[in-house]
Amino acid sequence: MKLLKLLFAATLPLLSTSNTFAQKYVGGDISVLKSYEDYNVAYYNEQGTKIDDVLKYMKSETVGWNAQRVRLFVNPTKKAPDGSTDAQVCQDLDYVIALCKRIKAEGFALMLDFHYSDTWADPSNQWTPAAWASLSNDELKQKIYDYTKECLQKLVEAEATPDFIQTGNEISYGMLWGKYNSKTYVCYSNSSESNWTRFKDLLTQATKACREVCPKAQIIIHSERSGDGNALKDYFTRLANIDYDVIGLSYYPFWHNSLSTLASNLTMLANNFSDKKVQIVETAYYYQWQPKKGEGIDYDFQSTWAISPEGQAAYTKALVEELNKHSNVNGLYWWFPEENGNGPDSKVLTRWVNRGLWDNETHKALPALYELKNFAPSSTGIQGVKKSGCADYAWYSIDGRRLEGEPSKSGIYIKNKQKVAFRK
Repeated sequence: MKLLKLLFAATLPLLSTSNTFAQKYVGGDISVLKSYEDYNVAYYNEQGTKIDDVLKYMKSETVGWNAQRVRLFVNPTKKAPDGSTDAQVCQDLDYVIALCKRIKAEGFALMLDFHYSDTWADPSNQWTPAAWASLSNDELKQKIYDYTKECLQKLVEAEATPDFIQTGNEISYGMLWGKYNSKTYVCYSNSSESNWTRFKDLLTQATKACREVCPKAQIIIHSERSGDGNALKDYFTRLANIDYDVIGLSYYPFWHNSLSTLASNLTMLANNFSDKKVQIVETAYYYQWQPKKGEGIDYDFQSTWAISPEGQAAYTKALVEELNKHSNVNGLYWWFPEENGNGPDSKVLTRWVNRGLWDNETHKALPALYELKNFAPSSTGIQGVKKSGCADYAWYSIDGRRLEGEPSKSGIYIKNKQKVAFRK
């Protein structure tokens, strides 16, 4: 191993040890990308030129993303507990490791989203994995710790260490409720304290495993209640003693109301939970065929942002502009940006969602794809880092993340306030 010539003589501000919080992250939940690639589904840019490597394209200056999110199911199958099928539910640990290794190799920050379920986990569905269903509450606490630890250890061994870890997906009402349709352990605001204690005990065990295996990762607690400030305040107040770093929110205007509502609630979070950063870990907007109000959506903003590629881009631009007003917000992720048709024989997608960033029919990139980078416009992603007169001989990636030691591959890095080329 040897260092090559310095590429830039000008010094840079020394990165503080808290640089994970000093930068902003923009990207998407690309959990289905590997499936599309496995079936050779073609992706094209806005001009119609074929994209050879979608991940590299997302990292390019044209798109400008620096982070990706991937979900993980315990034992995903093609059939949900209610008997329905969904080809998107395929992310077992082997699938996730393969995708996350590539994400990290391309230099992205990685967010791992534990669902702690065999299928979709969301406010209406938090079903305990079938293999865990007969466990007592004490056994379940041990299981979530063991499972979280084992998964993270395997990711670390594969050089796919997460930078952010969600301990549950949209867990506004708790998690691991039991068998399908069981609501015994749901955590509403008026639910029993025993339910909330159980939920917090499970979270404590999950976060404990995260700290032990990935001590530098930031832990995210994820709620979809971005449109209800009172609910958010009550929820995160209840979780005051949980060990976590970031408040994660889902924000879809057709479910969570206007940008002004979101803005008000972001300000509330800054005022009441000033020690926590906020990340919009899911957002999206339709570019065609939005359902009718009351038939899949709660709010209709067509008069503000048309249901068209241009309207989707206008929504994205407005969202980015609003989020950039809030210093507590340091992350923005589009949900399922890689949507790109069904794939052969509908093996990738059972039905179109029509909220991705590629057109399902033409397979061309949509204008909104190119708007997101304005949330984190810095070429390195380093923003607001502290200066120091002391030498720092640690290695940092070009997007500002401190490395465990020497780089594992050739590339451009930061060391002692200078950009350097490193050859493995």
